[in-house]
Amino acid sequence: MLGGATGYLRLASGTYHPPMMGGVIDRRILLAFAGIVLLAGSNIVAVRFSNRELDPFWGAGIRFLGASLILWALVVAGRHPLPRGRALGGAFVYGILSFLVAYAFFYWGSQEVPAGLGGTIMASVPLLTVLLAAGHRLERLRLRGVLGAVVALAGIAMMSSGALAGDVSLVSVLAVVVAAAAAAESGIVLKLLVSAHPVVTNAIGMSVGAVLLLVLSSIVSESWKAPESPSVWGAVVYLAIASPFLFMLIVYVIQRWTATGASYQFVLFPIVSVIGGAILLNEEVTFSLLLGAPLVLAGVYIGALSGPEEPPGLPEYPSVPIASDRRSD
Repeated sequence: MLGGATGYLRLASGTYHPPMMGGVIDRRILLAFAGIVLLAGSNIVAVRFSNRELDPFWGAGIRFLGASLILWALVVAGRHPLPRGRALGGAFVYGILSFLVAYAFFYWGSQEVPAGLGGTIMASVPLLTVLLAAGHRLERLRLRGVLGAVVALAGIAMMSSGALAGDVSLVSVLAVVVAAAAAAESGIVLKLLVSAHPVVTNAIGMSVGAVLLLVLSSIVSESWKAPESPSVWGAVVYLAIASPFLFMLIVYVIQRWTATGASYQFVLFPIVSVIGGAILLNEEVTFSLLLGAPLVLAGVYIGALSGPEEPPGLPEYPSVPIASDRRSD
């Protein structure tokens, strides 16, 4: 991750660096961005494996429980201070949105929604982020953002109509849409938490999400059983190990970019999930998916990628700390 141990030290240091260095995006941010795409896209496929034998909330809960233990080990090893006051409350809100709401709906919807369709719906997150960032007054709402949202929604409708012709229900598709909205809002929360530390924030957030997911699993009387097949065991272990690094990278990138810019990762998830779903799950790449996916991606391009993120010629700002409590060496 970010070039091994050196990259991790840079990630955990809690220092903000502007993404543009002389007009070129910082290579470390590009590497982190690529890591997010690979990990998250493959996670979509792994969730489909998990759902073969495990009930959705139970599967998500044990995933994040294991991942949170890894993160707390990193917190202790790095002797990172815990946030207080508003920062602590923000970490709880982030955990509820990112790990409870987003993953409860995503795991539940993914019982029927194929990995390719699920990944493509999640590609609408940048457009949702454009609207939410404007609502929070973090960024300006532009006409191309609205136009992109309309085009993307048309693409989602086209994909859904094709999926509904088979065994996928509308409710399952809408569940993944809700997951995308929660993921977009969690990115806004992270942007508002200027002191968010990649390791500590995710340790708190994942712990909150894991506990609430397991409570939800108990309320709906899910079966708390262990995986049976090696493939499902492998998927659960992979998700638990990959999740800490995935979400540390997400915090790393979003603290160094705009909320909209950091959300561009979701545009590329379908490439990984469609290929992985076809190879590992033998999922069919349907004609409606081939027609709808380009519309969604075109909408994301129009609404989030076309044109500069910020007016040209802005001065570069010096590095500033993103962690409010730093130990003196």
